[in-house]
Amino acid sequence: MKTSTLKARTASALAGVPQLAVPFGIATLVATAAYAGADTTFGPALAKFTDFLEGSGGKIITVMSLAGGLIGLASGRFSLGQVAVPVGVGIGVGTGVPIVTSVVTAVI
Repeated sequence: MKTSTLKARTASALAGVPQLAVPFGIATLVATAAYAGADTTFGPALAKFTDFLEGSGGKIITVMSLAGGLIGLASGRFSLGQVAVPVGVGIGVGTGVPIVTSVVTAVI
């Protein structure tokens, strides 16, 4: 009786295999190779955003940060962050974009 129970369990466990084999086979035939770095889906958006940050947009962000720091200094509450943040923003906008772009597009 134990052998018939084992056969029944094995048969019920293997019953779903043909149902999975067809989708798996189709997916295997349809799949194509994917290469890292070959996708250019967001290329135009990346180019626009990079141009914005490296151009007038980066200058505007830096000037607004500096203006916020100066307003804080004029209000009488001095802190080192009011000077350091605009400097950090200017350095980040000026040199951060080329560094990130070169790291992301590096060939490893």
